[in-house]
Amino acid sequence: MLKQSLQYKLLQKLSPQQIQLMKLIQLPTQAFEQRLKEEIDENELLESGKEDENEFNEDDDNEYGDDGTETIDAEDINIDEYLSDDEIPSYKTQTNNYSPDDDDKQIPYAGGTTFNQHLLSQLRTFTLTEQEEIIAEFLIGSIDESGYIRRDLYDLVDDLAFTQNTITSKEEVLKVLKVVHEFDPAGVGARDLQECLLIQLKRKSTNAIRDLSIQILEKAFDAYSKKHYNKLFLKFNCNEDLLREVNTEILKLNPKPGGGYAGNNKIAEQIIPDFTILIVEGELELSLNARNAPELRISSEYNNMMKGYKETKNKTKSQKDTIQFIKQRLDAAKWFIDAIKQRQQTLMLTMNAIMQFQSEYFLTGDERKLKPMILKDIAETIQMDISTVSRVASSKYVSTPYGTKLIKTFFSESMKNDKGEEISTKRIKKILETVVLEEDKKKPMTDDKLALILKEKGYPIARRTIAKYREQLDIPVARLRKKI
Repeated sequence: MLKQSLQYKLLQKLSPQQIQLMKLIQLPTQAFEQRLKEEIDENELLESGKEDENEFNEDDDNEYGDDGTETIDAEDINIDEYLSDDEIPSYKTQTNNYSPDDDDKQIPYAGGTTFNQHLLSQLRTFTLTEQEEIIAEFLIGSIDESGYIRRDLYDLVDDLAFTQNTITSKEEVLKVLKVVHEFDPAGVGARDLQECLLIQLKRKSTNAIRDLSIQILEKAFDAYSKKHYNKLFLKFNCNEDLLREVNTEILKLNPKPGGGYAGNNKIAEQIIPDFTILIVEGELELSLNARNAPELRISSEYNNMMKGYKETKNKTKSQKDTIQFIKQRLDAAKWFIDAIKQRQQTLMLTMNAIMQFQSEYFLTGDERKLKPMILKDIAETIQMDISTVSRVASSKYVSTPYGTKLIKTFFSESMKNDKGEEISTKRIKKILETVVLEEDKKKPMTDDKLALILKEKGYPIARRTIAKYREQLDIPVARLRKKI
């Protein structure tokens, strides 16, 4: 027997407009500009242009179905609500916290040739058989952006057979690879760091130091890379001064021959700060990047269509469908413009709270002045959700008197010092970095020693925590920091 029952549920759902706002808040400046262009392209009623003093009436009551889609009838539309007395209605979406003289610079990028094309052009200067050319082109295509071929020769032989229908051998591939090693930049096509450095050294004119450098890299690369200098002294019968000269010679070489090529496939990311913080007469001043405050307006073309519809006595189905379409596009334009306004307000409100919280740092530039700050601290200050603060801090930058900074780097956990005071972990990392920088490089300090020094400075930290912070700061272990 079937039983029927009623069940009540209270569900909280974000409206399409709220979802749109959340997505806009998360976008950094460049992505926001792209989103803006896409919306203008998609919505015929939305266009960029200077603002007008008259604002369009935004009050309308629409009914929506359970699925969030609008259910309207053209006959129910009050045309007067959508007609503006002004010929060019617009919406004021810009903020007044930046100067009209602000630069809006676009950085052009040179087209140039790619790294791969640069290598292929050099291939034409060598005399090779048809099969050797196929192998060489395949090897060039296997070179990564750092300039290395990181695949085993047997794998390359198999791939040539399956993808290029070229039957070859390891010896033939190695022979062609030696040709690629003659390309510029020196070291390109190497299979590992050892081979890369040796290729570069052998390209140079010979002298005693370079000859010894080649011997050390060929016969004791592992000992050299791990800085086991005592083993090198015994093996090559050299003293500290001679080994220091060898070290200087090797350090001049390029470990990533492809990384510095100007025409590489990857274009350096252009960072555009979303905010600017200035110190004016001892006070902090925050402004939003002008590119985050676009001038938008509703197109005037729809106005004539609305007037024509209103004046027509016998309205056709086609006219009704057109007016219904215009009304939907107009509402979408209004929603988008309103979301931009709210985005600007949320960005400024959040960044201002961060600036005030970390005012000591922004006034001095001293990273040791950074206070412990988590997303919850700012969320409580501006009375917004933590997720909103996270969206503002994500992938956004602020220009400060001390350089352009990623906003999320101002957030950090806290620890207690020996006086019981809450201090930022960033402050501890900065002190650790300074201690390592000032250490005697001939006798670098172990993690235990570093923990002891920080404890003496008032920061009781365990050795494993020192190791964790050291790794986060990309500081190698003591043995690898040793210099002769």
